[in-house]
Parts: sequence; structure tokens; C-alpha cells
Amino acid sequence: MAVYPDPQALAELGELLAARHGNEILSADVAFGELTLTIHAKGIVGLVKALIDNPAARFATLVDITAVDHPDRAARFDVVWHLLSMHTNQRIRLKAAVREYELVPSLVSVIPSANWFEREVFDMFGIAFAGHPDLRRILTDYGFQGHPLRKDFPTTGYVEVRWDDSEKRVVYEPVKLTQEYRQFDFLSPWEGAKYVLPGDEKAPATTGVTAEGKK
Repeated sequence: MAVYPDPQALAELGELLAARHGNEILSADVAFGELTLTIHAKGIVGLVKALIDNPAARFATLVDITAVDHPDRAARFDVVWHLLSMHTNQRIRLKAAVREYELVPSLVSVIPSANWFEREVFDMFGIAFAGHPDLRRILTDYGFQGHPLRKDFPTTGYVEVRWDDSEKRVVYEPVKLTQEYRQFDFLSPWEGAKYVLPGDEKAPATTGVTAEGKK
């Protein structure tokens, strides 16, 4: 059974932070043992500094940075930062809505490990972080086109990679969906095979129902 931190303590922490940083914080909510602050993206650096230095918080561990794509929304993305306090055993989530080409301040100057997380968000969503020392792809190839975690990115991608033995190198080609993968093995017991299940012989013959459920 999961044991969550005291929700009352988290609510009080949210009220304290909202009172001290009202210009950066839009709302504070507690759910599933975590405090979620909805903030303005431009205030992320100052707010995280305060969360690290505040004796009542001390959220010095950056757990993750990610994003959520809302293609139909004017502010298309929610950028989400997850922080942990090893001293109070509390977690906090910071969430900011940003437009598609809006620059988000980088946290690298405050928490160096943000370097890798921000590169991943840039790679997967195309969200750029202002002040990042080396903002380039981290999971896909350098010549990769598009951002795979955007909801308008095709599940098959745009290119496929293979080793060309004649050229002795990796080559990129447009995706070709091989139709043989759409051929179903109807002899498989999972794909319409005709067989009798134990007990079927007891079914009334007048029903005319086969093992496939067809009359």
C-alpha cells in the first residue's frame, strides 16, 4: 500500500509558496501525494532557486523534465518539472503552458542535471530552452526530422534505417509498409481456426452455433 506524505503539509507548503511567489504561481493543488504548482514558464529559474534554498522545502533533486502535447490548444505544450526533497520526503510538480515556438528558460545554471532532461524534451517535442549550453538531440540521430512525441508525428516515422552491405554504411530510406505483415494466418487458433472446445458437444444441436460463434 502506497504511503503518501501528509496532504495537509503539502497544502500548507503550497500556500506558503503562493504567498511568497504569487507573480510566478497561478495555482497550487495536492493530489496523489504530490504538490502541483501551475506557473509561468518565464519564472521557472527563480522559483526553483527558491525551492532549493527554502528551509521548508529544499527541493534540490531534479527527478525529471517532460512535456505533454495539446495540438488543439493555443499554448500547445505543458512543460512539467518533477522535484524531490530528500530532507522532507516530499515531491513537487511544476507545470507551465507554453506556445509551440516559445523559449523556456533553462535550469542548467541552477541544477546541472537539467542538461540531459532538457535535451530530451527538445528532441522529443521540439521545445527549445533559452540559455542551454548544448541544446541538441540526445535520443535520435543528428539528421533526424521531426519530434517523435508530438501527437501529429506518425507512429511509423518518416524514414527507416538499414545497413547497406554494398556501400558499407547505414542508409536512410522513406518508410515502406510491407504488406506481407497484413497477411493473417487463419490456421492459427487465434485467427479463425475451426476447432471444438471442450463442452461444445453438449450444446443443443438446434442452435447451429459453431466454435467461431457463427450460425
